[in-house]
Amino acid sequence: MGKIIGITGGIASGKSTVTNFLREQGFQVVDADAVVHQLQRPGGRLYQLLVQHFGQEILLENGELNRPLLASLIFSNPEEREWSKQTQGEIIREELTALREQLAQTEAIFFMDIPLLFEQDYSAWFDETWLVYVDCDIQLERFMKRDHLSKEVAESRLAAQWSLEEKKKLASHVLDNNGNRDQLLDQVSFLLDGGEHDDRD
Repeated sequence: MGKIIGITGGIASGKSTVTNFLREQGFQVVDADAVVHQLQRPGGRLYQLLVQHFGQEILLENGELNRPLLASLIFSNPEEREWSKQTQGEIIREELTALREQLAQTEAIFFMDIPLLFEQDYSAWFDETWLVYVDCDIQLERFMKRDHLSKEVAESRLAAQWSLEEKKKLASHVLDNNGNRDQLLDQVSFLLDGGEHDDRD
């Protein structure tokens, strides 16, 4: 059984910078969001489930899901949010389990990028969990800039996730992304070397 490391963070905390770097280093990284996207394509398991539940109005003319509409239907209604968490969550977990078992056969070490790793109780899957962390004011600023959002909208979306402070208490390692990209990736390299100091340039 290989070593499995879970990576998580918050919106705009810099998680993709870390996962892109790991892929460049030749590591396998399972992206939970990409898995969900795949399942929500026409013919996918989640696609069928969502159309059955919400009806044809959540589809665009080309048959794809209208994601913004779907998000607003789910996030504006606590009952729908609970339904989504239970039913979609179960299928996503099954798919991620299959990928995890498959990679564990061939990889000495691999990573799984799961945005809601702690919220949806995936911690027990991993030998280590890495949290990409930023201070909340920097996170808010980056999120507003990245998605062109007003402060109010950005704050309400961030409030829907656990705060990075809460996640910090649960993670095995915290990658501090308050600085620049090189400083962040130096911390990743340090952990990949087993926490040993690396004197190479």
